[in-house]
Amino acid sequence: MRDDAEAVQAASALLAEEAAAVDERRWDDWLALYLPDCEYWTPCWKDDDELCADPRSELSHVYYRGRAGLEDRVWRIRSGKSPASRPMPRTLHTIANVRVRALGDGRLEVASNWTNHVFSLRTRDTEVFFGRYEHTLAPGDGGLRIARKKIVLLNDLIPTYIDVYQL
Repeated sequence: MRDDAEAVQAASALLAEEAAAVDERRWDDWLALYLPDCEYWTPCWKDDDELCADPRSELSHVYYRGRAGLEDRVWRIRSGKSPASRPMPRTLHTIANVRVRALGDGRLEVASNWTNHVFSLRTRDTEVFFGRYEHTLAPGDGGLRIARKKIVLLNDLIPTYIDVYQL
């Protein structure tokens, strides 16, 4: 990927805001970062070396086609209709090694690494999730917005459920 300083700065700021919005449970701010027709995807691993390639025909940990799916997930978290999210765990995302490539028409392809520490108030356990992000950013209301987010979860032996705030 080609690193243009201005593009890297803009992409890094958006990724940092996305992480902070989740960690601080500012769900409306988080949702506003996504375009209405976005894709949000965490593929499963086929084997030790190969990820599933098609969310419509292969297994995924999480797959939402469109912001409406994310909005429904947030509604369940807020409403208490998600027993796995009660009480809400504390999370701390760290984003690193942001690399950007311009795609044209103001769109950016962004790759980064991430780590998330998750403290469960229910079990008093701390889990660490980590992996790679692949974002496609596009112009939207007031700046760049997320058109696509692919989350490659590298520690795929998951001790419990997985949800958007853990990724």
